[in-house]
Amino acid sequence: MKLAILCSGRGSDLQSIIDSIQRGELQAEIEVVITDKPNVQALDRAAKAGIKNICVDRKNFSSREDFEKEILKNLSEIDLVILAGFMRILSPEFVKKFSGRLMNIHPSLLPSFPGAHAHRDVLAYGVKVSGCTVHFVDEGTDSGPIILQSAVEVLDDDTEETLSARVLEQEHKIYPQAIKLFVEGKLKIEGRKVKILN
Repeated sequence: MKLAILCSGRGSDLQSIIDSIQRGELQAEIEVVITDKPNVQALDRAAKAGIKNICVDRKNFSSREDFEKEILKNLSEIDLVILAGFMRILSPEFVKKFSGRLMNIHPSLLPSFPGAHAHRDVLAYGVKVSGCTVHFVDEGTDSGPIILQSAVEVLDDDTEETLSARVLEQEHKIYPQAIKLFVEGKLKIEGRKVKILN
């Protein structure tokens, strides 16, 4: 199976997927890594692993439509598109093109605390448990059918940084797992639910 991974920053989730493939746990190939910003660590990680990597800089495009068209040029033979810290909202048209083949990870237990500031919101609300969620992407924000989740205790003295670090450890475990389930044909979407087949 051919994967494309879209990133915006350091690419630590990307690295966990690369590592999982290199260890032989995930039978798939990353065809391309695409970032929306130049000079980010995700590009370096991809290059180091010998993976084709491209920056499609949003600043160079006058509209989201043109920006997405440029990305789509690199996705014609891709089986699964993976958002790994990609900080752009994709258009409904883009999402529909990859319906059931577009995955994201979010650093909270959805549907709680969607959006860009999950850790800050978690700490402000005072919940005792947070975590991360892998889900299929739909036209809403962090609202698609949930594949896997992992919980992390929120400690009294947590900062955004300390909570983020513990959640990230779980992200690096469950994202490759979710991709593996997809690659092995074990995920079935039924309305809002994702069933994991034996």
